[in-house]
Amino acid sequence: MGKINMQKVLVGGLIAGLFLNIVDYVQFGVVLKDQMAAAMQAINKPAITNAQIPYFVVLDFVAGVFLVWLYAAIRPRFGAGPVTAAKAGIAAWFVGGLLVTLFMWPMGTMPHNLMITTTVVGLVSWTLATVIGAKFYTEGAGMGAGMGAGAGMGARM
Repeated sequence: MGKINMQKVLVGGLIAGLFLNIVDYVQFGVVLKDQMAAAMQAINKPAITNAQIPYFVVLDFVAGVFLVWLYAAIRPRFGAGPVTAAKAGIAAWFVGGLLVTLFMWPMGTMPHNLMITTTVVGLVSWTLATVIGAKFYTEGAGMGAGMGAGAGMGARM
């Protein structure tokens, strides 16, 4: 079992993080902006300000790096490829998205329709971000590009 190529994790992770930032901008900055502001107002909290946005941008890049690292970590067992990358993204979403939503659900801090929407979008975006970032991951020199080398191995369930 080879070592994780942290340079490639960082490259793929930053690309995955960029994708997550684009999705989050569209989701929270455009589509759900008014609904999120109303939800925050309902619990006596201010809407997100421009000064807070860099915090969320950094978190998306950190999440992207983690997603590609997780792919690299499970790749030796499941094989290289988009199926393995999708499994890594779904596993991370299960812990960081679905379980968090389920813990928050009974507290009523956010309308359930928003929780469902953001959780479903998270499933899709985290999965796609991992697949995209994994394309830029290789184990080491001469091992082929990201998911090209041994990509067929990742197709098995």
